[in-house]
Amino acid sequence: MTAQLYLDGVTRSFDGFKAINNLALSVDKGELRAVIGPNGAGKTTMMDIITGKTRPDGGEVLWNMDTDLTRLDEARVARLGIGRKFQKPTVFETHTVEDNIRLSLKAPRGVFASLFHRSTKAEETRVTELMDQIRLTHLRFEDAANLSHGQKQWLEIGMLLAQEPQLLLVDEPAAGMTDAETMETAELLKSIAGERTVIVVEHDMDFVRALDCRVTVLHQGSVLAEGSLDYVSGRDDVIEVYLGR
Repeated sequence: MTAQLYLDGVTRSFDGFKAINNLALSVDKGELRAVIGPNGAGKTTMMDIITGKTRPDGGEVLWNMDTDLTRLDEARVARLGIGRKFQKPTVFETHTVEDNIRLSLKAPRGVFASLFHRSTKAEETRVTELMDQIRLTHLRFEDAANLSHGQKQWLEIGMLLAQEPQLLLVDEPAAGMTDAETMETAELLKSIAGERTVIVVEHDMDFVRALDCRVTVLHQGSVLAEGSLDYVSGRDDVIEVYLGR
């Protein structure tokens, strides 16, 4: 299978510190991948580079093996179908769950288009589908401000999905969630993968185990190990730099 996202020899230094050091990573289309590693391992910088927020000092970052993401800014990367969810959810607090999703639908965004836009039956069907997928149909008329932390995370994932991304980068979605929400979030991300590619950066090992996917361990800006969670967590070098702490 051809990689949808391919990084090779990627480096990035900040004031002499190598945040990313000869990083090589390959993720297939439709794959669910977890990325773990100690603080300072380069996880956030890696996502910044993929999304065009930070330019690497060297190396390749290829999208579908034919587009060099290092030459594009954040807006152009987003238009290619690469969506990112940050750790802290950002939703429209004074709008309902339904309206949050509707406002996020992929559609013409100019002033004229927005002023005269009328929802179509297809759009309404899509809004309903997304609310079902993110487990919030029963709260469709609830203001987002009234949702729990976990529910806000799901809503933001739904808002990202409304943009029809091909790749979803998700940063520590389980942080601050109840145990039940954590497991529900793992099921949600598993349901998204396949149709879309999902990369999850996470610290919670119970959550990573629930994802049941290939795991990449970063350390000092490069890949230390890769494979199933059982495989990587059994390696002495991974235990030493990360799991044993």
